[in-house]
Amino acid sequence: MSVVRRPPVVADLTLVTAGAMTANVAGYLLQLLAGRWLGVTGYSEFASLLAVQLLCAVPALALQNVVARERVRGAEVAALRGLQWRCALIVAVVAAVLVPVVTAALNVGVVACAGALVAAPALVLLSGEQGILQGGRRFRELAVVLGSAGVARVTPALIVLALGGGAGAALWAAALGLVAAAIFARVLAGAPTSESEPGEHTVGVLPVLRAAQVQAALMALSSADLIVVRMVLDEVDASRYALGAIAAKIAFWLPQAVGVVLYPRMAQPTHSARAIRDALAVLSGIGIVAVLCAALAAPVAPLLAGHDYAPIQDLLWLFALHGAILAVLQGAVLSAIAVDRTALAAVTWLGLAVEVTLMVSFARSVPALITTAVSVAAVTTILVAVVVLRTADRTEPAETQPAAD
Repeated sequence: MSVVRRPPVVADLTLVTAGAMTANVAGYLLQLLAGRWLGVTGYSEFASLLAVQLLCAVPALALQNVVARERVRGAEVAALRGLQWRCALIVAVVAAVLVPVVTAALNVGVVACAGALVAAPALVLLSGEQGILQGGRRFRELAVVLGSAGVARVTPALIVLALGGGAGAALWAAALGLVAAAIFARVLAGAPTSESEPGEHTVGVLPVLRAAQVQAALMALSSADLIVVRMVLDEVDASRYALGAIAAKIAFWLPQAVGVVLYPRMAQPTHSARAIRDALAVLSGIGIVAVLCAALAAPVAPLLAGHDYAPIQDLLWLFALHGAILAVLQGAVLSAIAVDRTALAAVTWLGLAVEVTLMVSFARSVPALITTAVSVAAVTTILVAVVVLRTADRTEPAETQPAAD
């Protein structure tokens, strides 16, 4: 059997970073231009529904992690694709039920809300294919899918907004773009071959549900402020906070490639502990750089988004700090999913409850909201990281023992 030499981790990181950054830059461009074209009185609806859409992407992210983990462990591609279709059907039903609930809770248009939620099953199918590529360590193809998916989602929405369409039309256009991206990912991933099918390995929905509650805790903690802001601030300040949160999203998603590339190693018992420590260290370093860049770039923000947003420019470093802290938390919870130790999510759910309670009870300004978000995220991340590292250190000898037998 021939041995295929794999590129070093740095090459994998570079490829995935390029794909992820393409998608992220497209997403940030959409939010910046939407903030300008919809104005401070209309942007908060769009931003809040994007936050809801992010929460609805939780099953998709969980599915990708489970598919990648099970692919590393020998699951068949055909079985994994069956799993992704079952999950997509469940998500579609749940999304349909949530449309009237979210519409009433956020006081948004039903058409816009439906446009945000209809993207959820498409995201599941897309993420399933990404998990197959990730678990197979096909990072070049994964990078292409990541970048093209971001462009496919954003381009139709920008066209609609440029032509004078509102939030609803833009969200529907973005959903159609995601459908096209899912089809492209399926074609690129290709059909399973006999050589790539190592044996029987069934995968049920239950592992996805366990991973989803971990991913849900993280996504809820990263998006709760954008939902609460519409409840405690007026329309103008809510829009300003939503735009400032772009800095948090940049810092949060900037090091996405670290988790993607190291995740297959986390899923292997003999490499898990070292991969977890490496991931948390790299994520912390990137976070420091992101905060410094946000502080230096703050004076430029009003030029890009409009002078209506000038009051928040001195807070951009705080928004970036929020995202950087959550990126480290994401690395910690990914490691929990990789080894199927998902009870750790309880700490994150507790942090979410504390954050929402403090915001609703006491925060009545943009500085108060972002300070609360940063403080709760920092405490939660420290607690989770300590537990993860201690668990990894305790289990490392036991995990490496089977490799020697």
